[in-house]
Amino acid sequence: MATLLHDAVMNPAEVVKQRMQMYNSPHRSALGCMRTVWRTEGLRAFYRSYTTQLTMNIPFQSIHFITYEFLQEQVNPHRGYNPQSHILSGGLAGALAAAATTPLDVCKTLLNTQENMALSLANISGRLTGMANAFRTVYQLNGLPGYFKGMQARIVYQMPSTAISWSVYEFFKYFLTKHKLENRTPY
Repeated sequence: MATLLHDAVMNPAEVVKQRMQMYNSPHRSALGCMRTVWRTEGLRAFYRSYTTQLTMNIPFQSIHFITYEFLQEQVNPHRGYNPQSHILSGGLAGALAAAATTPLDVCKTLLNTQENMALSLANISGRLTGMANAFRTVYQLNGLPGYFKGMQARIVYQMPSTAISWSVYEFFKYFLTKHKLENRTPY
């Protein structure tokens, strides 16, 4: 449920961000971009990639959490507060999840941006809709390598983000339960 709500709120923001990041973007401000998209394409434009976003975030979070827990069992089997293990496990978990879900991110970006050059090269007139169509279009334009465009950048972005998130989470978990941890019997 958290992912459903999160993505319902964040998907429009992602559309605006990506439209502004496009080469030769006509948009000069986030609010201006939002107004233009609303006026020219309607509400649907903000949610064109919603199912793709969900399809990406659910596996991302699953891989991320499972990998983090697995790595913690390997490098921190007693599950003590150990910042280095949290940073290492968090960063590697984020990297693996980012790499595994890059094809979904590529398709989501195409749906969000409706990049004119890509659509014209694929002989698509109008709007590209649906994850299946995005997958076909990416393959038609770039073959299998097309699904992994930007993977290194995605990993470089996610590694520090997830390492920081896990280390902060584990710190506060330790800090808030410190008295319980100090009084328990060792394994």
